[in-house]
Amino acid sequence: MEAFGGYLVDEKAVRVENIFLEFLKSFKLNGETYYEAEIEAMRANESTTMFIDFAHVMRYNDVLQKAIANEYLRFEPYLKNACKRFVTELKPTFISDDNPNKDINVAFFNIPFLKRLRELTTAEIGKLVSVTGVVTRTSEVRPELLQGTFKCLECMGVIKNVEQQFKYTEPIICTSPMCSNRARWALLRQDSKFADWQRVRMQETSQEIPAGSLPRSLDIILRHDIVEQARAGDTVIFTGTLVVIPDISALASPGERSECRREATQRNNSVGHEGLKGLRALGVRDLSYRLAFIANSVQVCDGRRDTDIRNRKKDADEDDQLQFTTEELDEIQKMRNTPDFFNKVVDSIAPTIFGHQDIKRAILLMLLGGVHKVTHEGINLRGDINVVIVGDPSCAKSQFLKYASGIVARSVYTSGKSSSAAGLTATVAKEPETGEFCIEAGALMLADNGICCIDEFDKMEVRDQVAIHEAMEQQTISITKAGIQATLNARTSILAAANPTGGRYDKTKPLKYNVALPPAILSRFDLVYVMIDDPDDQTDYHIAHHIVRVHQKHEEALSPAFTTAQLKRYIAYAKTLKPKLSLEARKLLVDSYVALRRGDATPGTRVAYRMTVRQLEALIRLSEAIARSYLESQVHPRHVRLAERLLKTSIIRQDEKNGATTSNRQGKTLVISDEYFQRVTQALVMRLRQHEESVIHEGTGLAGMRQKDLIKWYVEQQNEKNNYSSMEEVKKEVYKIKAIIESLVRREGHLIVVDDGRQAAAEGEGEGEVQRPSRDDRILAVAPNYVID
Repeated sequence: MEAFGGYLVDEKAVRVENIFLEFLKSFKLNGETYYEAEIEAMRANESTTMFIDFAHVMRYNDVLQKAIANEYLRFEPYLKNACKRFVTELKPTFISDDNPNKDINVAFFNIPFLKRLRELTTAEIGKLVSVTGVVTRTSEVRPELLQGTFKCLECMGVIKNVEQQFKYTEPIICTSPMCSNRARWALLRQDSKFADWQRVRMQETSQEIPAGSLPRSLDIILRHDIVEQARAGDTVIFTGTLVVIPDISALASPGERSECRREATQRNNSVGHEGLKGLRALGVRDLSYRLAFIANSVQVCDGRRDTDIRNRKKDADEDDQLQFTTEELDEIQKMRNTPDFFNKVVDSIAPTIFGHQDIKRAILLMLLGGVHKVTHEGINLRGDINVVIVGDPSCAKSQFLKYASGIVARSVYTSGKSSSAAGLTATVAKEPETGEFCIEAGALMLADNGICCIDEFDKMEVRDQVAIHEAMEQQTISITKAGIQATLNARTSILAAANPTGGRYDKTKPLKYNVALPPAILSRFDLVYVMIDDPDDQTDYHIAHHIVRVHQKHEEALSPAFTTAQLKRYIAYAKTLKPKLSLEARKLLVDSYVALRRGDATPGTRVAYRMTVRQLEALIRLSEAIARSYLESQVHPRHVRLAERLLKTSIIRQDEKNGATTSNRQGKTLVISDEYFQRVTQALVMRLRQHEESVIHEGTGLAGMRQKDLIKWYVEQQNEKNNYSSMEEVKKEVYKIKAIIESLVRREGHLIVVDDGRQAAAEGEGEGEVQRPSRDDRILAVAPNYVID
C-alpha cells in the first residue's frame, strides 16, 4: 500500500480491475467478442447495467474467478470502474457530457453453486453467492442516496462524494482549514447520486424446509435496473453478496426487551435483592445486527432451459412474447406429430396414478387454460379453468393436487381446514421499520398466472369460502382495510379436492346432497368430477399391480410417452397460442348450450346443479383449451364436441349414476331416471302386495305372480290412462320394466323369485317341446323385509 493523494490504493484490487477489463475486451464466444454486443444491448434497453455470465469468467481466468467469488464486496467498485472504462473506450458517446458521473453497474449471473437460505451464514459475508427462494413481499421503489454532495453553511465550501453507510451520513468536519463546522450542512440534490431502491422479502421454498421447522426469510435489496423484476409469488434466483446491517428495532432499545425487573414495591422493601437489570448485567451482548442480501441480478425460474436475463416483462399478460429456440420448437412439433398424440399427453400427466383418464384430461386442459379476453368496456373475461374433484377416501385426490402444483412454476398448495380468508386472499400488515401499512400476498395472489390447489375444500369455514367467490369469477381481490383501497390480480386456476358429506359417496342421492358446497361455489367450477371407490376384481388387480411395481422399481416402473420437462415446454408453448372460434364452432356451442338447458328443464330429471351461462362460458374455455392442446389457432366443431362430452361426463353423468343403470343380457347399458324407476317400483310392489293379500284372504292360488302377468297388468294400467300412442312405445316400456324387475331382483333385493320358471318349462317338455326356463314365467314376490316409504 502506498499513500497517494491522501488515499490508500488497494494494489490487489487494481490488478483485479485490469484483468477484468482485459477479460471484457478479449473474451470471445463463437469467434465474436461477446461483451461488445452487450454494450449494444444496453443501449437498446437504455440500461446502465452490464450483465456478466460467471461461466465465461471461470473459463477465462481462474485467479480472477476466485478473487471475484471470495471478495466480491471488496472488489465491486473496481469491477464497476473496469466496466465504465470498457464502455467509454469502445463507445465514448454512451456516457453523455451532461452526466459525466453516470455509473455502469456490473451484474453477475449463472453462478454454478446455488445456496439455500439456511446455508447463508457469516462465512458467506462479502462473497459472491446465488440464493434461491420465493418472493413473498415487495416494497415500493424509492430513491436511495448513494453519494451525497454537501455544502458547508458556514464557509459555503462544497464536499463531494460522501458515501452513505446504511443511514443519512454527513461529513464529519469541513475540509477547509479555516472552518471547523461539524453540524451545519445542506445536501445539494442536483449534484448528489441517487439510485432506485427496493426491498424484497424472500422465503424458503416449501421443498427446502426441514420437518418441524418454520420457513426462514431474508431481506433482499434491489438497486438500479433490477427493481420491479421480482413479483410476489415468483421463485427467483438472486445473485449478489451477503452484508451485515444494524437491526434498527434492536438498536432502538438495547437490552430493554430482555430485561427482567421486579416490582417496585419489592425493590423498595429489600435493598439487597434487586434482581438483574437486563442481559447486560450478565455480560451478554445485544444482538443488534442482522443479515441482508444485496442483489445485483435477478433470474426468475420459469422451468425454461435458456432464458435471456434481460427478457423479463413488466406484466405477465404478455405471455405470447416468450421466445423459443428452434430446438424447442422442433421438439414440440415432433411431439405433436406422434400418433395418438392427445391420449399420450394425457397418459403422461401424473404417471404414478393408475387410470382416471377423465381427471387427467381435465388437469391437462386446466394447465393449458382458455384465452383471456377484455371487452371494450374493460371487463375481463376469465380464461382460467377451475376443477373440483369429489371422491371417496384413498382415490389419489391429493396426489393429483401435489402433481399439478409441482408442474407449474407459480403454484400454491394449501389445505382448506388450515386456511383463513386472509391467508387465501391478502392481508394488510405493518412494515416494522417504516410503520407504514403494506399488503402481504395470500395464496391466490402468490399463484397469479398459475394454479392454486386447495385440499379438503369441504372442510373450509363458510366465511372463508365466500372470500374466494370474487377470485374465482372476476379474478381479482378487492381490499378495503387500514386506509388501503386496492384491487389486486388473482388470475389463477383453482384445483380443489373435497370429500363427500357422509365420508363416502351415496349413489342414491344427487351430487348436491353429497357435497357440502353451496351452489354459488359449485357453479364457479367448470368441471366437477366424482371418484367412486367401487370394488371391481379386474380394476383392483391392475391398481394393486401398478402400486406394487412403483414401490419395487420406482422410476423404472413408469414409462410415460413424454417426460415432465417436455410436458412443461409443450404447455408453455401451447399457452402462447390464442385460438379463435370458427363460425361452425360458434353455432355448435349455441346448440349445445340450448340442449343442456332443455335437459335441465325436463320434468322428472335431477341434475347436479342448474345449467347457467357459466356453463356456456365453461364450454368456450374448454373448447379453446382443447384447440391449444392440438396446437391449433382455430376452434373447430370437433373441439366443441369433445368439450361438450367432457362437461356432460363431469356434470350429468353423476345423476345418471344416481339413477338406475340396468344391464340386459347382451351387456348393453340402459339409463333410466331415478323418478321413473321409483314410480314403476312402487306400482309393481303395490300390485304384488294386493295379490298376496287376496291369496291369503281366499286361501287359494300362488303366493306370487308370474312376471309376464305383472308386466301385462302394468301396461294395461298405463293404456287406460292413454299413455301410449303406438306399439313401439309399448315395446320400449316392456323392455324398461323387464330391466327394472331384473335390477329389483339382483341389485336392490326388493323382489324375490319364488319359482324360476322351470315348472312351466317342464310342462312344455311333457308336450314334446324342449324349452329353456323363460324369465317371463318365473314367479315373483315382494321381499319380506321390504317396507314401502
